[in-house]
This record gives sequence, structure tokens and C-alpha cells, in this order.
Amino acid sequence: MQGMNLNIVLLFLSFFLLPGSVVSAGELDYNRMVLESLAAMPPGGGYSTSGSANHALSRSVSSSGGRLLITPSAAMPSYCSGATYLVFLKVLATLQSRGQLTIPPQLVTLVRPSGQPDGRGVWGRWNANGPGTARLFYELGLGENFTDLSRARAGDFLKIFWNDGIGASEHGHSVIYLGKESKQGIELVTFWSSNIPGGFGRRSVPLARIHRMLFSRLEHPEAILEGTSLPLTDSYLASLEHRSSTSAEVDRLCGLRTVESIRH
Repeated sequence: MQGMNLNIVLLFLSFFLLPGSVVSAGELDYNRMVLESLAAMPPGGGYSTSGSANHALSRSVSSSGGRLLITPSAAMPSYCSGATYLVFLKVLATLQSRGQLTIPPQLVTLVRPSGQPDGRGVWGRWNANGPGTARLFYELGLGENFTDLSRARAGDFLKIFWNDGIGASEHGHSVIYLGKESKQGIELVTFWSSNIPGGFGRRSVPLARIHRMLFSRLEHPEAILEGTSLPLTDSYLASLEHRSSTSAEVDRLCGLRTVESIRH
């Protein structure tokens, strides 16, 4: 698919190529907006977790006349959680520009990433180790969290765990899910993020490499308005800089339905 416009590629992936991603237009509403926002992201820019990348991310989120402004080209070099956060904010900014979401000035300031530590504020929750994004979704009611790959749709936010650790012992990746396919008998998971070494872009990895997946589906973006009432710091997420968590703890704190809870 070299040479194809990224927007065409994403639409092709989400609606035709990747099994399990085709659902009705109404169900795809916000997932479609995520994909449209993603397609508007510039390619490349390099990957880095340095202080310069943090400053670039902060510069890319601003406001004018009370409106949230996202400039992804300013967020280079980038890293994975910053990349997915920018796409999330682009959806909010689009809804605001269409008059479908009113974002008060204090919330515009609140969502701006400015070096908040893990667990603090909106960005500090999204960027935290473990289930940071999923925990924010659950706290605010932004949408459902789940782990079943068969339920996933293109445009879902996804935390990939490359090992069995959760928290301080983890090796993970924050991405936007595009779908699953099989090539030469190997099942592949395709996603968009800021990836090593190139930065913003699409990548496919063997499903067998992934130890755990935690999906978050944006269903109620208006719930971001509750961000002003969040406790300053989520103590659970803050603690994951220095300790490991468990699957049971993640399930409980992210509203995941376990097999046991479904049976009862």
C-alpha cells in the first residue's frame, strides 16, 4: 500500500481489509472521528521520550478564544501515549468547532499536557503506567473498557502489554487499533501510534508477541466535562511508577467485567 494517502489506507483497513471492524454507521460514530483525526496526523517526526519530546507535546496543545487548538506537527519528536492523546484531543477540538461540545476555558487548560506526573490531572492519568487511559475512561465515563479482541473495532484506543508486568515492571505501548489480519499463516495486529524509530505511523506486529490488550472505546466524549471535578491525583496510577499491579486490580479499577462477574 506504499504511496497511498494515509486517509485512504485507514478507511480501507477499517472497513474492508481487517475482519471484525465493520459495523453500522451509527455504532462507528466516534470511532470514525478517531480515524479521521488520526488520518490528519502528519507522518514520521521521530520517536523520543526525552525532555524535548515533552516540550514539543506541550507546545502542540494550545487555545485561542477559548477554543482548543491541536498542532500535531509541533509534537515532534513524539512518543506513544502523547500520540494517542493528541488524537483524543483532536476529536474533542473537532466537536467543539462544530458546536457539538462546549469546553469551558478551565477545562482547556486542564487537558493541556505540561509535564504532569503519572496519575495527576487528565494527561497524567492518560500517560500513566498500566491502565492509565482505561482508568481515565472509567473515572469520567468516556466509554467502555474491555479485553476481548473479537469485540475490537478500528478506532479503539488500545494499551498493548509486551510482557506480563503491569505498572513499574511493564513494557507497553499506547496505540489506536486498526484491525487484525492474517499473512502467511501469521495473525497480525495493526495499529497507529508513535513507534520506534520513525514516530507517527502505522505498524503491524504478530499477535503472539502481545501478552495483554486493554481496549478503551470512546462513546461519551462529553464526559470530559467532568474532568474539572476529578481528584487532583489518582493514587493508584501514581503508585504504578514504583510498584506492579495485578489483573484483578486493573479489572476492578477500570470497570472491566470478569468472567466471574458475568456468570453472576
